Amino acid sequence: MTDTNVFQLVQPGTFADPLTEVLRSGARMLLAQAVETEVAGFIAEHADKRTADGRQRLMRHGHLPERPIMTGIGPVEVRVPRLRDRLGSAGDRIRFSSAILPPYARRSKSLEVLIPVLYLKGISTGDFAEALAALLGQNAGGLSASTIARLKEVWVDEHTRWLKRDLSTKRYVYFWVDGIYVQARLEDEAQCLLVIIGATPEGKKELVGFTDGLRESAQSWRELLLDLKRRGLSIGPQLAVGDGALGFWKALDEVWSNTRAQRCWVHKTANVLNKLPNSLHARAKRALHDIWMAETSKGAETAFDAFVETYGRKYEKAVECLTKDRDTLLAFYDFPAEHWKHLRTTNPIESAFATVRHRTTRSKGCLSNKTALAMVFKLAQAAEKSWRRLKGYALLPKVILGVKFNDGIEVVRSQTQPAAA
Repeated sequence: MTDTNVFQLVQPGTFADPLTEVLRSGARMLLAQAVETEVAGFIAEHADKRTADGRQRLMRHGHLPERPIMTGIGPVEVRVPRLRDRLGSAGDRIRFSSAILPPYARRSKSLEVLIPVLYLKGISTGDFAEALAALLGQNAGGLSASTIARLKEVWVDEHTRWLKRDLSTKRYVYFWVDGIYVQARLEDEAQCLLVIIGATPEGKKELVGFTDGLRESAQSWRELLLDLKRRGLSIGPQLAVGDGALGFWKALDEVWSNTRAQRCWVHKTANVLNKLPNSLHARAKRALHDIWMAETSKGAETAFDAFVETYGRKYEKAVECLTKDRDTLLAFYDFPAEHWKHLRTTNPIESAFATVRHRTTRSKGCLSNKTALAMVFKLAQAAEKSWRRLKGYALLPKVILGVKFNDGIEVVRSQTQPAAA
């Protein structure tokens, strides 16, 4: 029994967690082994380099001072081995720089991704120290409010430099475009982030355009596309995939008129269902699914006509919503069948920005549209590393060369044989 009913609550980061300590201990050992292996490989690479008296030129020379690296499980202390070049002068000295632990690294990349995530979830600058202490332990140094403020400035600068990068060596076969809406604390209206993801000739997905605009107006999209063109992206993609935002399609026609349009079936399905009673949604959704999942364009046309015949008499607005984009909804049949999965929807953007798109409350940490833009940009950069390569990427060069595809299959043109003499 106690004499009082007042209890001291455990403060964040002040309690001991044996499991976390075991993980940190294991992380130290694994990290040390990895760096030692890296050093051993570097020395072996230069094993043929010798001094005049036959000694190996590169040798171990103790360790650099121990320093903590802030990680997702808290601070982990590391010591990087030091190497000495017996002969090298200041100009041609062999130097070792760890790829695992760069010289000035103080926190892991995963932790840098955590910070903008917490911002978008509503953690303010003043609350970061307490939140990170609860996550990483009481020794989570180097992440004070002032540090977070400096990081925000760095991220804004990174995004500014990224917006000015040279694109003259770039080429994209496909574009996926969309507008992502977020709301910063001091702004009256929702901010629209204009996003473009492109597919390279090697099948890699890259973040091509990322800026804020006035809703999804034609002027905002035009400015973004013209900026890409001014920085060297002179040739537009073969196909652009997007929703029904008329602003983008108008701007695209003005900047790259030869680029074909493919409307997103996910957005179109939602728009059509909104014009039908709830009792018909399940059946209508299956009917729409039969259109864009048909094996051939003829099958899609048949399913298209069946939908119009079924719902056209009573639900004219739903049918009109579908039929007005008939050609652009079926454009993907003129491209390799291996790419259809990627081209029928804007899923590359939807999946990458799902967390931001589905956020319904204002972010307390994003004090301006500029800061919000930098935060989401960092999240996009982190997500970009995990984007999957396109299936059937070996066919992309053919798409660039203008090879014709019919129902996803390459059209082989027969060569006229010369007449026999």
